[in-house]
Amino acid sequence: MSGTLAFLPPDQTILDRRSTIVADLVDLLGSDAIVSAENELVPFETDGFIAVRNLPLAVALPKTTAEVAALLKYCARYSIPVVPRGAGTSLSGGAIPQPDAIVIALTRMNRIVEIDFANRVARVQAGVTNLSISDAVAAEGFFYAPDPSSQLACTIGGNIGMNSGGAHCLKYGVTTNNLLGVTLVLFDGTIIELGGKHLDAGGLDLLGLVCGSEGQLGIVTEATVRLLAKPEGARPVLFGFPSAEQASACVSDIIGSGVIPVAIEFMDKPAIEICEAFAHAGYPMDAEALLIVEVEGSETEMERMLGAIIEIARRHGVATVKESQSAMEAAAIWKGRKSAFGATGRIADYICMDGTVPLSELTNVLRGTYEICERYGLRVANVFHAGDGNMHPLILYNINDPDQCARAEAAGNDILKLCVDHGGCLTGEHGVGIEKRDLMRHQYSKIDLDQQMRLRAAFDPGWILNPSKVFPLEGRVKA
Repeated sequence: MSGTLAFLPPDQTILDRRSTIVADLVDLLGSDAIVSAENELVPFETDGFIAVRNLPLAVALPKTTAEVAALLKYCARYSIPVVPRGAGTSLSGGAIPQPDAIVIALTRMNRIVEIDFANRVARVQAGVTNLSISDAVAAEGFFYAPDPSSQLACTIGGNIGMNSGGAHCLKYGVTTNNLLGVTLVLFDGTIIELGGKHLDAGGLDLLGLVCGSEGQLGIVTEATVRLLAKPEGARPVLFGFPSAEQASACVSDIIGSGVIPVAIEFMDKPAIEICEAFAHAGYPMDAEALLIVEVEGSETEMERMLGAIIEIARRHGVATVKESQSAMEAAAIWKGRKSAFGATGRIADYICMDGTVPLSELTNVLRGTYEICERYGLRVANVFHAGDGNMHPLILYNINDPDQCARAEAAGNDILKLCVDHGGCLTGEHGVGIEKRDLMRHQYSKIDLDQQMRLRAAFDPGWILNPSKVFPLEGRVKA
């Protein structure tokens, strides 16, 4: 997908006014908060979805909600497109700009505003990194549950935009299950508060609507998130299987038995080899697939759950069972899994898919994924959140080879269609962005899409907020 084809045509009037717009932005925020030199815009031309690149018109780096509001009020006055950006870790192109857009990057809004242990909540600015919340409350025995693989870098604002999950969402849920309130700046600069420290709010569930809206309804500048007490103990266990089919069937039976671990992660043989070479985690190299299953609680609880899980794994022909015996071993097991995307990037370019399927369909969709990639002559490594059916096939290719790029994109589209056709959906946590935008028609009818677009347009009638994302470019519906 080229940068040209990925976006609506730029507004030439806006491009012609570029110097005036940049000067106005400097007047609003000061010169140190505006990036406009071409060489300095390059870091903002793409995100984790590196197949598409565009330099924006300019980048603004606000420090406060009031500054974000002033920026949006100005952009609304002149109908200038706006692209919100956190750390740029989006894997679906959600933060990639278009040439006539202002990028509002929230990385300077990185303060933890309040930690309230009595109510078990924290209020943070949108540019705070995911992991830093847990680090800030760890000494008091608390943590923030959502843990995407990029949690060291990704920000809360981006997590809210994409409704991010992570390895432990099987037990604790995704971002929306851990979000209590936000400060939201609407397209015209209006500031509103949704939710708060209380567990539920009266009226329409606008908070649920904003979480996962990919920056199209407004810009989140602050968030109130739930803090949880750390479990008494946690123990990950490695299970090595002779086949991927046996491993995926084991996942279904574990969940079906009523035992709910905190996490169940899957890797096939290519992923095992890639991660082991990087992390030296002690993964079983003779296995065709492995599961990382983590349980938590008291020693008695963990022993009981692990006993049941190991028995299920044996019924599915498990060849290796390796329980972590120390905090160091547990950290090594998770280092391998958390490093999967980065480790894969050392050996090849890749597209990471994000389809989600019912657990009963894991085996069929996994088999279909291998068949699709073989048909396109491409390698694939599978590493994903098996417990909730959130699949992440990594399709390996050479980004400098146009033919391989086209084949990788086509293979990814076919895999996502396969997920939908087996009762699943296009995305579990990465969002739609650019990557899956045109596949929305495969999952939703025209009536469904039109209704979603009407709702989106009710918040942003001029479609200036992240306008080329999520919905197909043709047939845009106004409020």
